[in-house]
Amino acid sequence: MTPERTAKLIQTLNRRQPDLTLITDQVHKPRNIAALIRTCDAVGIPRIHTVTPKEGYGFKGTTRGSDRWVKTQNHSSVTEAVAGAKAQGMKIYAAHFSDRAIDYRDVDFTVPSALLMGAEKFGVSDEGAALADEHILIPMMGMVGSLNVSTAAGIILVEAQNQRLKAGMYEASRLDPQEYKDTLFEWSFPELADFCHKQGLEYPPLDELLALTDAPAWYQAVRDESAPKRQW
Repeated sequence: MTPERTAKLIQTLNRRQPDLTLITDQVHKPRNIAALIRTCDAVGIPRIHTVTPKEGYGFKGTTRGSDRWVKTQNHSSVTEAVAGAKAQGMKIYAAHFSDRAIDYRDVDFTVPSALLMGAEKFGVSDEGAALADEHILIPMMGMVGSLNVSTAAGIILVEAQNQRLKAGMYEASRLDPQEYKDTLFEWSFPELADFCHKQGLEYPPLDELLALTDAPAWYQAVRDESAPKRQW
């Protein structure tokens, strides 16, 4: 790991926003899921929540690449996904055309926030719309009535980023210390992190350069089955 790479990982992690997330309400096209994950990474969202489409996903596997930096948590229903966000004190902003919808720039994204985006063609489900605290929209000046889900999410999340930048919310780490430590290890050693998960092992400690503190001793402890355990 070069010093530049180490600095980039730490800088990126320090800007993560644990109280900002995205919920996809049955979005199923792989290119849209991949674009949404890239956007979340760009604005500092550490975790995206996806609701499984009724007809299943149109692809298998994961969007390896950007999903290395953004965790994905899948849910069986939008009720489950929204309930989880609300349990963390988040307001639910649904991108949804309705009589009560307001301009996306008129809501406060500096409070704990979850942006709810609907599926291609159908938008946010009736269930999702009913659960939302606010309905927001992007004013349209042309002939088309809506934008692609990934484009719309990008526009709204950049507004959230701008509000949080002005509020100084990117200036210091806001992650839970244990999550910070775990994420830094997973970013630095993704294959070793997978191994630890499969074997039920605690991550080995890292030094200030993001190298294993004592790699030979840890590998020997693994062979001896004396390495610290962890329930993942």
